[in-house]
Formats: sequence, C-alpha cells, structure tokens
Amino acid sequence: MNHQFFYAVAMLVGMIVGAGTFGLPYVFSQAGFMVGFFYLIILGAAVMLVHLFYGEIVLRTSQPHRLVGYAAKYLGSGAKKIVTLIILFEYYGALLAYLILGGRFLAIIFGRWLDGSEFFWTMVFFLLGAAAIFWRLRRVAVSEFFMTVLLLLAATVLLVKGAPLVNFNNFQTLNLSKFFLPYGVILFALAGSAAVPEMRQVLAGQERKFKKAIFWGTLIPIILYFLFAAVVVGVTGRLTSEEAIGGLVPHLGSWVIILGAVFGFLAVFTSFIVLGVAVRKIYQHDYKIKSLISFLLACFIPLFGYLLGFKNFILIIGFVGAIVSGLDGILTILIYFKAKKLGDRRPEYSLAGAKILGGSLILIFTLGLIYQFVYLSGK
Repeated sequence: MNHQFFYAVAMLVGMIVGAGTFGLPYVFSQAGFMVGFFYLIILGAAVMLVHLFYGEIVLRTSQPHRLVGYAAKYLGSGAKKIVTLIILFEYYGALLAYLILGGRFLAIIFGRWLDGSEFFWTMVFFLLGAAAIFWRLRRVAVSEFFMTVLLLLAATVLLVKGAPLVNFNNFQTLNLSKFFLPYGVILFALAGSAAVPEMRQVLAGQERKFKKAIFWGTLIPIILYFLFAAVVVGVTGRLTSEEAIGGLVPHLGSWVIILGAVFGFLAVFTSFIVLGVAVRKIYQHDYKIKSLISFLLACFIPLFGYLLGFKNFILIIGFVGAIVSGLDGILTILIYFKAKKLGDRRPEYSLAGAKILGGSLILIFTLGLIYQFVYLSGK
C-alpha cells in the first residue's frame, strides 16, 4: 500500500472526527455506557455501508460529482433541490454547534484569568470566525486536516492521563428513559460522506483500493470514539459534561484540560471557517447572490439561532444527526439503486446483498427520523 491509500484513509478520518467527538461521552453516560456502545456498533456499521454505497455510486459514474450532482443525474432536478436544502440545513446546524462549542472552549481556556460569561466567549468566537470568513482566510481553512491531527493527539493525551483513573462501576449504569438519546449524536459524529468523492480522486488509477480505504477510514473513528468515550465516562461517570472536557478538570488537572480545550477550539474554529466559506459560496455561486449578502446569510443565521435560545449542544447535534444524516443515507441508497441500473462505468467493487442492506438501512433511518420528530414534539 502506497501513500495515496493512507492519504485517502486520513482524508475520511479527518472529515469524520470533529465537534461530534465531544458530545459522545455525555450521551454514553446519560443513557448508559453499554447502550452507547450498542448504538456506536450498529450505527457505525450503517454509516460504513452508506459510505460504501456512495463509493460504488462514484465508481459507476464517469464524470465526477458531489451528492447534489449525483441526485440530479440519477433522481432528477427535484431531488437536486431536496439535497441542496438538506446540505444547507446540515451546514447551518453544524455552524451553530461549532459556535456553542467554541464559546465553551474559550471559557475553559481563559476563564481562570479573565472574567466573562459563556455568552461573552461565544460572541468572541463568532467575531473571530466571521472575520475569517469575511476575509476568506484560506491558510487557516486549509489547516483543518492539520488541526484534526492535533485534536487526535490531544485526545491521546487525555486517554493516557485518564486511563489509570477509570472506575469500571461507571460502565454499569442504565437509563432506559434516555435510551434513544445517543442515536442522533452518534450519527452526527460519524458523518463523513462528503470526503468519499475526494478519496476517489486521490486514488485515481488505484480504484481497487477504494473499498478498503472507505472501510478503514470509517472504522478508525469508530475505534477512537469508543476509547475516548470509555475513558471520559470511566473517569467522570454521570458527571460527564456536555462537551466532555469540563467534567475532567477535578481529575486530570487544569493544564491537561486546557491543552485539550486549546486543540478542540482550533479544530472547531477551522471547521467553522471552512463550513462558513462553503455556505457563502453556495449563495454566491449557485444562487448568484451578492458577496456581502452571502457573507451575512452564512454567518448571521447561526448567530440568530443562538440568540433565539438554541444553545443545547447535544440537542442540536442530535437533531441534525438524526434528520440530516438519516435523509442523507436514504437519498444515497436511492441514488445507488438508480446508479446500478443507469451508471456508465463498471465499478471496481459491487456490494453483495445490496437490496436487503439498502432496504434495512432505509428502515433504520426512517424510524430514526420518526423518533426525532416525536421526541421534539414532547419538548
């Protein structure tokens, strides 16, 4: 295996590992560790299959596209509009989550020396991110992969420092009233299909390695998530904080926590810029909206959401994960069934039992969508 294969794997890992990482320990601790582990295995397998379905779509199509393009090609213009709306919803939800998490990380980093509420630090994060999006700081944005590596290193430090403090009694809790809580959060944390078409470009001429790259690129984050959740929950138990880091302060010491918060902030900040610039380009290039208005739409809609009171990090990523990732998975499978009939290229791999697997996934995602709306109706 050469460096292109490892780069393709790293690309998918970098796309998946992000803000959702910090929400996993909390939902594991609230529902029960074994419940969280059950969801991680089931949904990890489901997302891996979706990535493999998407990979086969890419290989069955001569011309490169993104999900919007594949929807238009195989399902028609109506599906293209639906996918565009889903993507905008996903991006705005993620931007709002980054805004909340970024403010919390800044509060952890500077709270010991500077006064300021979480709201204050969130506004600081927003102003920094909006300025970067306005000036399109590409040098910062392209460092997202580098920041993901630093985030993984920081998580490794937390794992090494926390492992000796794990209390195995924290793994024996169970709360059936929150049994479904991990569903959307884990789906949000595992989302990474946007990297699949890019992986194919990296592996140009070596497409036979595509399937294996998707497999490892999805499996590695699943393993990392399990280890991270196990150590954090093992140390903090029911006192696990929503962003995972704050609850570790009494156990690991302030310098270790600040290290994790610094790298977490950098990862979230660069993701905020990359996503903000992407939304701005959608409005500016696809809808021909003026540059300044595109900037305002990209940055201030998430801010308005925050100011309106949408500040629950777990609720937001759970909703976005259940709704967006569920719809994304369903549409990917529907596109796959069409591409299998209408594709203009012979793929390097073809999934066995695709009809049964695809139908099962559609059922899982549909039930997840129904649950999420029922859950929210009771709020």
